[in-house]
Amino acid sequence: MTQQIPSTEPELSGVRNFRDVGGLPTVDGRRVRHGVLFRSGHLAHATEEDAAFLDSLGLHTIFDFRNASDQKLEGPDVELPGVRNVNLPLSDPADGSEFWKMVRDGEIDQLRGILGGDKGADRMIASYRTIVTERTTEHSQVLHALAEDSVPALMHCAAGKDRAGLSIAVTLLALGVEREAIVTDYLESNAKHRRYKVRRSGSSASAYSPEVMELLSPLFDARAEYLTAAFDTVEETWGSVDAYLEQALGITPELRERLRERLLD
Repeated sequence: MTQQIPSTEPELSGVRNFRDVGGLPTVDGRRVRHGVLFRSGHLAHATEEDAAFLDSLGLHTIFDFRNASDQKLEGPDVELPGVRNVNLPLSDPADGSEFWKMVRDGEIDQLRGILGGDKGADRMIASYRTIVTERTTEHSQVLHALAEDSVPALMHCAAGKDRAGLSIAVTLLALGVEREAIVTDYLESNAKHRRYKVRRSGSSASAYSPEVMELLSPLFDARAEYLTAAFDTVEETWGSVDAYLEQALGITPELRERLRERLLD
């Protein structure tokens, strides 16, 4: 079974990578309920029309996984009346503000040095593994909140691909969603209209040359190998998804069932 993609999506001009993850199938034949769990890139550039659409979703909580550096670069989220905003910074998948400064400002030789060969992809894989092992407190907080009262919820980071992607994946694992469907949803971030826009300081053609874009692609792609590395880390570290949820995140069978009642049809 694979994910069923809704036939229509909202046209949000200032918010990238928005989607409802409703419809994803679980291993026991249920599906994620539509209208309760959303994901996107940051909301800092949301237009009035975007904000009106987001307001119409009846959101209870917005989880923002950006750090202070991200928020300084992009700005704070648009404020939606009556919506709780929870900021839970996760490790930056590309390793901090200095690294991103290099991405924006670095010359081709510098980019070759830090991203050439498999270095870019290896960096992303390492960061996914790190988030899984070191951000258990944050992911526990998210799942407990969803089980208690925080739906409908929207999860986002900057691009809505890595930190939000992992947090959505952890949530879907807790719901018992099929692994293939989780990966399929994750890879939807590669769609042209969803992708985070690469921003470089220079405006010349050389700043966005084919070689530069090729070197940067591992940072801006959603690649199955990244998410698979996170899944493998769970298995290697805790032995199973069930053990990870219970031992690392404190998700008891009772709380997991409450989560399923809130988010599944």
